[in-house]
Amino acid sequence: MRPINSMIEFKQIIGRGTRLYDGKDYFTIYDFVKAHHLFNDPEWDGEPAEVDNGGDKAFPPIEAKPQPDAKQPRPEYEAQQKVRVRLRDGKERNIRHISVTTFWGPDGKPISAAEFLMLLFGQLPEFFKDEDELRALWSLPDTRKKLLEGLAEKGFGKDQLVEMQKIIDAENSDLFDVLAHVAFAMQPISRKERAASAHSEIHEHFSDKQQAFLDFVLAHYVQEGVDELEQEKLTKLLRLKYQDSIPDAVADLGGDIGAIRNLFFGFQRYLYQPSGGAAR
Repeated sequence: MRPINSMIEFKQIIGRGTRLYDGKDYFTIYDFVKAHHLFNDPEWDGEPAEVDNGGDKAFPPIEAKPQPDAKQPRPEYEAQQKVRVRLRDGKERNIRHISVTTFWGPDGKPISAAEFLMLLFGQLPEFFKDEDELRALWSLPDTRKKLLEGLAEKGFGKDQLVEMQKIIDAENSDLFDVLAHVAFAMQPISRKERAASAHSEIHEHFSDKQQAFLDFVLAHYVQEGVDELEQEKLTKLLRLKYQDSIPDAVADLGGDIGAIRNLFFGFQRYLYQPSGGAAR
């Protein structure tokens, strides 16, 4: 569990539960940290509805409904109409039109995806001044984490960035691509393409055994996303690769745990260097 840092993030979390689809009649919130006391907003919350269900006030009656086809898109993304948003840099960003609001502004009010995009665009210069600085920040787990924490404090949490991934048709991309697209109109690439682009640099700079481990890491990155590159995931990845034996990992990769950590951190810059460029 983690603390909720802002009204926007709190309402974003609640909003995910309110999405509608066939067969969903209610949702339940488990608030272990009493966040609702910190973010009480009667104007937004409204009064609780009374439910007559034979004395049981907890849940409304549930009628059996046919389950939707799992292959069908979720309702908020059914409409594939594109919306063009022109930002202050004079360039357009294309986003999906969605029928359900999933974003909130600084005042806690629901806003459209386009409005959220414009707010994010306006805030990003506070965190990096150009593409090179974004690449440098994103290339190291420590500075990447600080960047994401800073964005969350401004109301642009990881959940919202994941939603933006979907809206710009970048669900198989890195969150780096979301920020680069919003800030600099760069076209997203998939994680698979990003890993393939870094492959030659990785094989040029690391030994065969190190390459084998890094290829294993990249396979998890492609499948799961950028979270697999966080420092906290290193031990898990080593145990998976070396059948739960850290000594075998140290013997295979050389050096010690500190050297392996440097290997894990160091190779990531090749993922985020410009296409065809050399990491500096």
